[in-house]
Amino acid sequence: MRNSFLFTSESVSEGHPDKVADQISDAIVDLFLSKDAEARVACETMTTTQLVVLAGEIRCRGVYENGAWADGALAEIERTVRGVVKDIGYEQSGFHWESFRFENNLHGQSAHIAQGVDEAADKDEGAGDQGIMFGYASNETPDLMPATLDYSHKILERMAADRKAGTAPFLEPDAKSQVTLRYANERPVEATAIVVSTQHAPEYYWHHGAGDAEKYGALRSYVEAVIADILPADLLTANTVYHINPTGRFEIGGPDGDAGLTGRKIIVDTYGGAAPHGGGAFSGKDPTKVDRSAAYVTRYLAKNVVAAGLARRCTIQLSYAIGVAEPLSVYVDLHGTAAPGVDEATLEQLLPQLVRLTPKGIRTHLGLNKPIYQKTAAYGHFGRTADGEFFPWERTDLVAKLQAAFAQ
Repeated sequence: MRNSFLFTSESVSEGHPDKVADQISDAIVDLFLSKDAEARVACETMTTTQLVVLAGEIRCRGVYENGAWADGALAEIERTVRGVVKDIGYEQSGFHWESFRFENNLHGQSAHIAQGVDEAADKDEGAGDQGIMFGYASNETPDLMPATLDYSHKILERMAADRKAGTAPFLEPDAKSQVTLRYANERPVEATAIVVSTQHAPEYYWHHGAGDAEKYGALRSYVEAVIADILPADLLTANTVYHINPTGRFEIGGPDGDAGLTGRKIIVDTYGGAAPHGGGAFSGKDPTKVDRSAAYVTRYLAKNVVAAGLARRCTIQLSYAIGVAEPLSVYVDLHGTAAPGVDEATLEQLLPQLVRLTPKGIRTHLGLNKPIYQKTAAYGHFGRTADGEFFPWERTDLVAKLQAAFAQ
């Protein structure tokens, strides 16, 4: 690895149009899993000015069976969607939770997909699709996440909490952040540039003589104070450059400013570009879809490897074929940071012994057949808590077994 380099990651807020779509899709997953723990859901969402559209395939006992919706099901779906938008905070003329037009185009799951996935007397439950999935962990932060992404997420998460608490009333829901750190000997040593663009109340800008300089100053001071509270003090130096709303004015935002689609922020959702990505999005998918569940278990395994002190960094890849239960390959890369006596080949044999890496084995081990997914759909799926608790794939309960395996 190079001794010194710059690296950057970005995040987007829960009010970003693509994240609005992700949260709606995952709220639909949670709705169906709350009715049927074996529900199948593939829900895509599109948002734009005063419009939300759902599309996709479902199967859910008691809600959608034999090509028909249960009484009240369609109304409950619409209430769920509007509730998500309300909780985010959209009450603007261009996108308002009460008045946007809603289209529901969900329908039954393909029988041809179902026959390959469903468990039967002569076959295990198969993967819901082919694909490759990656997990990653790094000891850069206590959360074992890339520092650039970790700080980018936390800046926006704090701003959203302040907005909802009423302590930053000049903020609106849409926002983006970006953190650039200089690394030396694999460790972050300085923040060289930090970008925050936030939708704001009228006049909180100053650009070419327009807007209100005093109001913009209050917004900028607030954002800089949040940054100072989130990043370690030793990373912020006299050389750190701040870009706060660099375009000037940002009053039109969210789906009114740009259309949103489910699954369009996959790097924000994972590791901020610090690790490979298999290409599959997470939101809107039930846990039989290995795009989601296998990405979660690879993070779980990689985090345990790093937490056990077996390496400073770890990347794990799994691959699957549709309808086939067992993974086609298991790959481990410790990036030259392995502890003495630890090697990738041994881990590739050991990890599948600790967790059965079939779709059903992953769901059972991590307890994924629960309505927990809307909480994942903003500020990253990895390295954080929701409502004070870690997601199950963030547990480090394999540490003792991993350490014991290499203690001989």
